[in-house]
Amino acid sequence: MSTVSTRAPARPAPATDRNPPSRRRRQVRERQWPAYVFLTPWMIGALVLTLVPMAVSLYLSFTDYNLFDPPHWVGLRNYTEMLTDDPRYWRSVGTTMLYVVVAVPLKLGLALAVATLLKNLDRGRAFYRSAFYAPSLLGASMSIALVWRALFNDGGTVSGILDSVGIHAGGWVGNPDLAAYVVVLLTVWQFGAPMVIFLAGLQQISPDLYEAAALDGAGRWRQFVSVTVPMLSPVVFFNLVLEIINSFQVFTPAFVISGGKGGPADSTMFYTLYLYERGFTASHMGYAAAMAWMLLIAIAAITLILFRTSRSWVFYADEEGR
Repeated sequence: MSTVSTRAPARPAPATDRNPPSRRRRQVRERQWPAYVFLTPWMIGALVLTLVPMAVSLYLSFTDYNLFDPPHWVGLRNYTEMLTDDPRYWRSVGTTMLYVVVAVPLKLGLALAVATLLKNLDRGRAFYRSAFYAPSLLGASMSIALVWRALFNDGGTVSGILDSVGIHAGGWVGNPDLAAYVVVLLTVWQFGAPMVIFLAGLQQISPDLYEAAALDGAGRWRQFVSVTVPMLSPVVFFNLVLEIINSFQVFTPAFVISGGKGGPADSTMFYTLYLYERGFTASHMGYAAAMAWMLLIAIAAITLILFRTSRSWVFYADEEGR
Protein backbone atom coordinates (compact mmCIF):
# COMPACT_ATOMS: atom_id res chain seq x y z
CA MET A 1 0.00 0.00 0.00
CA SER A 2 1.55 3.27 -1.04
CA THR A 3 1.35 6.37 1.09
CA VAL A 4 0.92 9.91 -0.22
CA SER A 5 3.17 12.52 1.34
CA THR A 6 1.35 15.55 2.71
CA ARG A 7 4.46 17.60 3.19
CA ALA A 8 4.21 21.00 1.48
CA PRO A 9 6.75 21.59 -1.24
CA ALA A 10 9.71 23.63 -0.12
CA ARG A 11 9.61 27.31 -1.12
CA PRO A 12 12.52 28.60 -3.08
CA ALA A 13 14.88 30.74 -1.10
CA PRO A 14 14.50 34.48 -1.80
CA ALA A 15 16.86 35.69 -4.44
CA THR A 16 19.72 37.71 -3.15
CA ASP A 17 19.64 41.36 -4.31
CA ARG A 18 22.61 41.49 -6.61
CA ASN A 19 22.39 45.31 -6.81
CA PRO A 20 21.89 46.76 -3.30
CA PRO A 21 20.79 50.42 -2.86
CA SER A 22 24.27 51.56 -1.89
CA ARG A 23 25.69 50.14 -5.09
CA ARG A 24 22.91 51.71 -7.19
CA ARG A 25 23.56 55.11 -5.64
CA ARG A 26 27.26 54.73 -6.39
CA GLN A 27 26.50 53.86 -9.99
CA VAL A 28 24.23 56.90 -10.32
CA ARG A 29 26.98 59.15 -8.94
CA GLU A 30 29.48 57.63 -11.35
CA ARG A 31 27.19 58.44 -14.27
CA GLN A 32 26.52 61.98 -13.06
CA TRP A 33 30.04 63.22 -12.33
CA PRO A 34 30.79 64.21 -15.97
CA ALA A 35 27.75 66.50 -15.87
CA TYR A 36 29.04 68.19 -12.72
CA VAL A 37 32.44 68.63 -14.32
CA PHE A 38 30.91 70.47 -17.29
CA LEU A 39 28.65 72.51 -14.98
CA THR A 40 31.50 73.59 -12.70
CA PRO A 41 32.51 76.70 -14.72
CA TRP A 42 28.89 77.87 -14.78
CA MET A 43 28.44 77.24 -11.05
CA ILE A 44 31.65 79.14 -10.26
CA GLY A 45 30.52 82.02 -12.47
CA ALA A 46 27.06 82.07 -10.87
CA LEU A 47 28.61 82.12 -7.40
CA VAL A 48 31.35 84.68 -8.05
CA LEU A 49 29.55 86.96 -10.52
CA THR A 50 25.93 86.73 -9.31
CA LEU A 51 25.28 85.32 -5.85
CA VAL A 52 28.19 86.96 -4.02
CA PRO A 53 27.57 90.43 -5.57
CA MET A 54 23.87 90.10 -4.70
CA ALA A 55 24.71 89.29 -1.10
CA VAL A 56 27.13 92.24 -0.90
CA SER A 57 24.54 94.54 -2.48
CA LEU A 58 21.92 93.43 0.03
CA TYR A 59 24.32 94.20 2.87
CA LEU A 60 25.25 97.60 1.41
CA SER A 61 21.56 98.52 1.14
CA PHE A 62 21.50 98.70 4.95
CA THR A 63 24.61 100.85 5.16
CA ASP A 64 25.84 104.36 4.46
CA TYR A 65 28.58 103.78 1.89
CA ASN A 66 30.27 106.37 -0.31
CA LEU A 67 32.74 104.14 -2.21
CA PHE A 68 35.72 105.57 -0.32
CA ASP A 69 35.08 105.01 3.39
CA PRO A 70 34.11 101.69 5.02
CA PRO A 71 30.34 101.00 5.05
CA HIS A 72 28.49 102.22 8.13
CA TRP A 73 25.41 100.25 9.24
CA VAL A 74 22.25 102.37 9.26
CA GLY A 75 19.56 99.70 9.21
CA LEU A 76 16.39 100.60 7.30
CA ARG A 77 17.25 104.29 6.94
CA ASN A 78 17.87 104.08 3.18
CA TYR A 79 14.52 102.39 2.57
CA THR A 80 12.68 104.80 4.86
CA GLU A 81 14.21 107.86 3.19
CA MET A 82 13.48 106.41 -0.24
CA LEU A 83 9.80 105.76 0.41
CA THR A 84 8.92 108.75 2.60
CA ASP A 85 11.40 111.58 2.07
CA ASP A 86 12.57 111.55 -1.56
CA PRO A 87 10.20 113.14 -4.11
CA ARG A 88 12.66 112.55 -6.96
CA TYR A 89 12.50 108.82 -6.27
CA TRP A 90 8.73 108.81 -6.76
CA ARG A 91 9.07 110.95 -9.89
CA SER A 92 11.46 108.36 -11.30
CA VAL A 93 8.97 105.62 -10.42
CA GLY A 94 6.16 107.53 -12.17
CA THR A 95 8.27 108.22 -15.26
CA THR A 96 9.30 104.58 -15.50
CA MET A 97 5.73 103.33 -15.07
CA LEU A 98 4.53 105.71 -17.79
CA TYR A 99 7.25 104.42 -20.08
CA VAL A 100 6.34 100.76 -19.40
CA VAL A 101 2.60 101.31 -19.85
CA VAL A 102 3.05 103.15 -23.16
CA ALA A 103 6.10 101.51 -24.72
CA VAL A 104 5.40 97.82 -24.09
CA PRO A 105 1.90 97.66 -25.71
CA LEU A 106 3.02 99.78 -28.68
CA LYS A 107 6.11 97.67 -29.24
CA LEU A 108 4.29 94.34 -28.99
CA GLY A 109 1.38 95.58 -31.11
CA LEU A 110 3.70 96.75 -33.89
CA ALA A 111 5.71 93.52 -33.67
CA LEU A 112 2.57 91.40 -34.00
CA ALA A 113 1.24 93.47 -36.91
CA VAL A 114 4.49 93.20 -38.87
CA ALA A 115 4.81 89.48 -38.07
CA THR A 116 1.29 88.91 -39.39
CA LEU A 117 2.15 90.71 -42.63
CA LEU A 118 5.39 88.74 -43.04
CA LYS A 119 3.58 85.46 -42.45
CA ASN A 120 1.40 86.10 -45.48
CA LEU A 121 4.35 87.29 -47.59
CA ASP A 122 5.46 84.79 -50.22
CA ARG A 123 8.62 86.46 -51.52
CA GLY A 124 11.34 88.34 -49.66
CA ARG A 125 10.29 87.15 -46.21
CA ALA A 126 13.87 86.42 -45.10
CA PHE A 127 15.07 89.85 -46.27
CA TYR A 128 12.32 91.80 -44.51
CA ARG A 129 12.66 89.69 -41.37
CA SER A 130 16.37 90.55 -41.20
CA ALA A 131 15.72 94.20 -41.99
CA PHE A 132 13.11 94.59 -39.26
CA TYR A 133 15.28 92.69 -36.78
CA ALA A 134 18.35 94.90 -37.34
CA PRO A 135 17.15 97.78 -35.07
CA SER A 136 16.97 95.35 -32.14
CA LEU A 137 20.70 94.73 -32.56
CA LEU A 138 21.60 98.41 -32.92
CA GLY A 139 19.05 100.25 -30.79
CA ALA A 140 20.73 99.77 -27.41
CA SER A 141 24.02 101.34 -28.56
CA MET A 142 25.22 104.79 -27.61
CA SER A 143 25.62 105.82 -31.24
CA ILE A 144 21.97 105.14 -32.12
CA ALA A 145 20.82 107.02 -29.01
CA LEU A 146 22.94 110.00 -30.08
CA VAL A 147 21.43 109.90 -33.56
CA TRP A 148 17.96 109.69 -32.05
CA ARG A 149 18.67 112.72 -29.88
CA ALA A 150 19.83 114.68 -32.92
CA LEU A 151 16.66 113.75 -34.81
CA PHE A 152 14.36 114.99 -32.04
CA ASN A 153 16.42 117.96 -30.87
CA ASP A 154 15.46 121.56 -31.53
CA GLY A 155 16.10 122.19 -35.21
CA GLY A 156 16.40 118.48 -35.90
CA THR A 157 14.79 116.42 -38.64
CA VAL A 158 11.59 115.62 -36.75
CA SER A 159 10.87 119.22 -35.76
CA GLY A 160 11.58 120.33 -39.33
CA ILE A 161 9.12 117.80 -40.77
CA LEU A 162 6.44 118.77 -38.25
CA ASP A 163 7.00 122.46 -38.94
CA SER A 164 6.50 121.84 -42.66
CA VAL A 165 3.01 120.44 -42.00
CA GLY A 166 2.04 123.21 -39.59
CA ILE A 167 2.80 121.44 -36.28
CA HIS A 168 5.17 123.68 -34.33
CA ALA A 169 6.18 121.42 -31.44
CA GLY A 170 9.82 122.45 -31.36
CA GLY A 171 12.49 120.05 -30.17
CA TRP A 172 11.10 117.11 -28.24
CA VAL A 173 14.28 116.62 -26.22
CA GLY A 174 13.91 120.02 -24.55
CA ASN A 175 10.16 119.73 -23.98
CA PRO A 176 9.23 118.22 -20.56
CA ASP A 177 5.93 116.97 -21.98
CA LEU A 178 7.52 115.14 -24.92
CA ALA A 179 11.04 114.16 -23.85
CA ALA A 180 10.00 110.81 -22.37
CA TYR A 181 8.25 109.89 -25.61
CA VAL A 182 11.55 110.17 -27.47
CA VAL A 183 12.74 107.19 -25.42
CA VAL A 184 9.40 105.46 -26.01
CA LEU A 185 9.72 105.82 -29.79
CA LEU A 186 13.29 104.55 -29.71
CA THR A 187 12.11 101.47 -27.81
CA VAL A 188 9.17 100.85 -30.15
CA TRP A 189 11.54 101.12 -33.13
CA GLN A 190 13.38 98.08 -31.73
CA PHE A 191 10.44 95.73 -32.27
CA GLY A 192 12.44 93.18 -34.24
CA ALA A 193 13.12 90.66 -31.46
CA PRO A 194 9.49 90.12 -30.39
CA MET A 195 8.48 90.22 -34.08
CA VAL A 196 10.69 87.21 -34.86
CA ILE A 197 9.19 85.31 -31.91
CA PHE A 198 5.67 86.21 -33.03
CA LEU A 199 6.46 85.09 -36.56
CA ALA A 200 7.68 81.72 -35.31
CA GLY A 201 4.50 81.31 -33.27
CA LEU A 202 2.26 82.26 -36.19
CA GLN A 203 3.89 79.67 -38.40
CA GLN A 204 3.02 76.95 -35.88
CA ILE A 205 -0.74 77.61 -36.07
CA SER A 206 -2.45 74.95 -38.18
CA PRO A 207 -4.07 76.22 -41.41
CA ASP A 208 -6.95 73.83 -40.71
CA LEU A 209 -8.13 76.15 -37.94
CA TYR A 210 -8.41 79.08 -40.34
CA GLU A 211 -10.19 76.91 -42.91
CA ALA A 212 -12.71 75.76 -40.31
CA ALA A 213 -13.29 79.35 -39.21
CA ALA A 214 -13.75 80.46 -42.83
CA LEU A 215 -16.33 77.71 -43.39
CA ASP A 216 -18.22 79.04 -40.38
CA GLY A 217 -18.33 82.46 -42.04
CA ALA A 218 -15.57 84.17 -40.05
CA GLY A 219 -13.83 87.05 -41.79
CA ARG A 220 -10.17 88.05 -41.46
CA TRP A 221 -10.69 90.07 -38.29
CA ARG A 222 -12.83 87.37 -36.68
CA GLN A 223 -10.24 84.75 -37.54
CA PHE A 224 -7.55 86.91 -35.97
CA VAL A 225 -9.54 87.38 -32.76
CA SER A 226 -10.91 83.84 -32.44
CA VAL A 227 -8.04 81.78 -33.84
CA THR A 228 -4.77 83.73 -33.98
CA VAL A 229 -4.92 85.44 -30.61
CA PRO A 230 -5.87 82.34 -28.53
CA MET A 231 -3.36 80.09 -30.29
CA LEU A 232 -0.67 82.77 -30.01
CA SER A 233 -1.40 83.64 -26.37
CA PRO A 234 1.60 81.67 -24.96
CA VAL A 235 3.92 83.62 -27.26
CA VAL A 236 2.20 86.89 -26.30
CA PHE A 237 2.68 86.03 -22.64
CA PHE A 238 6.37 85.20 -23.18
CA ASN A 239 7.05 88.46 -25.02
CA LEU A 240 5.03 90.46 -22.49
CA VAL A 241 7.04 89.19 -19.53
CA LEU A 242 10.37 89.79 -21.24
CA GLU A 243 9.49 93.28 -22.46
CA ILE A 244 8.16 94.41 -19.07
CA ILE A 245 11.31 93.20 -17.32
CA ASN A 246 13.53 94.90 -19.90
CA SER A 247 11.50 98.13 -19.83
CA PHE A 248 11.95 98.58 -16.10
CA GLN A 249 15.71 98.47 -16.65
CA VAL A 250 15.95 101.04 -19.46
CA PHE A 251 19.07 103.16 -19.02
CA THR A 252 21.20 103.91 -22.08
CA PRO A 253 18.60 105.84 -24.15
CA ALA A 254 17.51 107.89 -21.15
CA PHE A 255 21.11 108.65 -20.20
CA VAL A 256 22.13 109.76 -23.69
CA ILE A 257 18.98 111.67 -24.63
CA SER A 258 18.91 113.58 -21.32
CA GLY A 259 22.66 114.11 -21.22
CA GLY A 260 22.85 112.03 -18.05
CA LYS A 261 20.76 114.53 -16.06
CA GLY A 262 17.25 113.18 -16.51
CA GLY A 263 16.02 116.53 -17.78
CA PRO A 264 14.26 118.63 -18.64
CA ALA A 265 12.52 118.93 -15.26
CA ASP A 266 13.22 115.24 -14.49
CA SER A 267 10.94 114.20 -17.36
CA THR A 268 13.43 111.51 -18.43
CA MET A 269 14.60 110.60 -14.94
CA PHE A 270 13.98 106.88 -15.25
CA TYR A 271 14.48 104.60 -12.27
CA THR A 272 17.82 103.18 -13.33
CA LEU A 273 19.10 106.61 -14.28
CA TYR A 274 18.25 107.96 -10.84
CA LEU A 275 19.87 104.87 -9.30
CA TYR A 276 23.03 105.63 -11.28
CA GLU A 277 22.96 109.27 -10.20
CA ARG A 278 22.62 108.43 -6.51
CA GLY A 279 25.24 105.71 -6.62
CA PHE A 280 27.99 107.08 -8.86
CA THR A 281 27.37 110.83 -9.07
CA ALA A 282 26.34 111.52 -5.47
CA SER A 283 28.40 108.56 -4.10
CA HIS A 284 25.48 107.23 -2.06
CA MET A 285 26.12 103.61 -2.93
CA GLY A 286 24.12 102.26 0.00
CA TYR A 287 21.06 104.20 -1.14
CA ALA A 288 21.58 102.99 -4.73
CA ALA A 289 21.81 99.39 -3.50
CA ALA A 290 18.50 99.82 -1.68
CA MET A 291 16.95 101.19 -4.87
CA ALA A 292 18.24 98.17 -6.80
CA TRP A 293 16.62 95.77 -4.35
CA MET A 294 13.33 97.66 -4.48
CA LEU A 295 13.44 97.35 -8.28
CA LEU A 296 14.09 93.63 -7.99
CA ILE A 297 11.14 93.20 -5.62
CA ALA A 298 8.84 95.23 -7.90
CA ILE A 299 9.81 93.24 -11.02
CA ALA A 300 9.38 89.96 -9.14
CA ALA A 301 5.94 91.02 -7.89
CA ILE A 302 4.75 92.12 -11.33
CA THR A 303 6.08 88.91 -12.90
CA LEU A 304 4.28 86.83 -10.26
CA ILE A 305 1.02 88.69 -10.96
CA LEU A 306 1.42 88.05 -14.68
CA PHE A 307 1.94 84.34 -14.10
CA ARG A 308 -1.05 84.11 -11.77
CA THR A 309 -3.38 85.99 -14.12
CA SER A 310 -2.13 84.13 -17.20
CA ARG A 311 -4.30 81.15 -16.27
CA SER A 312 -7.37 83.10 -17.35
CA TRP A 313 -6.17 84.19 -20.81
CA VAL A 314 -3.24 82.03 -21.94
CA PHE A 315 -4.35 78.98 -23.95
CA TYR A 316 -2.11 75.94 -24.36
CA ALA A 317 -3.12 73.47 -27.07
CA ASP A 318 -2.05 70.43 -25.05
CA GLU A 319 -4.45 71.43 -22.27
CA GLU A 320 -7.49 71.12 -24.52
CA GLY A 321 -9.93 68.61 -23.14
CA ARG A 322 -8.39 68.42 -19.69
